[in-house]
Amino acid sequence: MNDANALISDDYRRMQQELHKNPNYGVASVEYAPLVAQVMDAVGARELLDYGAGKGRLGQTLRQHSRAPLTIHHYDPAIPKWSAPAQPCGFVACIDVLEHIEPHFIDNVLDDLQRVTKGAGVFTVHTGPAVKVLADGRNAHLIQQPPAWWLPKFLARFELVQFSRMPQGFWVAVEGRRQ
Repeated sequence: MNDANALISDDYRRMQQELHKNPNYGVASVEYAPLVAQVMDAVGARELLDYGAGKGRLGQTLRQHSRAPLTIHHYDPAIPKWSAPAQPCGFVACIDVLEHIEPHFIDNVLDDLQRVTKGAGVFTVHTGPAVKVLADGRNAHLIQQPPAWWLPKFLARFELVQFSRMPQGFWVAVEGRRQ
């Protein structure tokens, strides 16, 4: 992938790899598993791409609570075994990821999410500061913007099915657009 399409810098990838050594980093996906399961059930999805999978906790949690077999694919550029470019999937979850993206790469990442979302997706965005701080002193949430900043970015790439505010941000259910 050339720089014009880059999703993450090498320095930030290394910082994320360090953060992922902390067992308490990347736990939000477990909290959102019931929401993801509900939307997957509503659209009849049995296959999931966990985009920004971290430790894979979303998939583990979904499998524990699913009555039917699930096929789960993982993508995370900071996790070597899951760092290959993601393949398109019928259902994509991007949970507690987008606010962590380097601001100058957010459009590339959203374009990549559009590329891989063949059917439906659920994306969450935390709009305030994180508890965790990066090694360079920055807040772990590099993008702290309100829904009014995010929604035009989603609407340019997806059909919005649902928008829902949460105390710490919002989530959207989307359908992919044919490119």
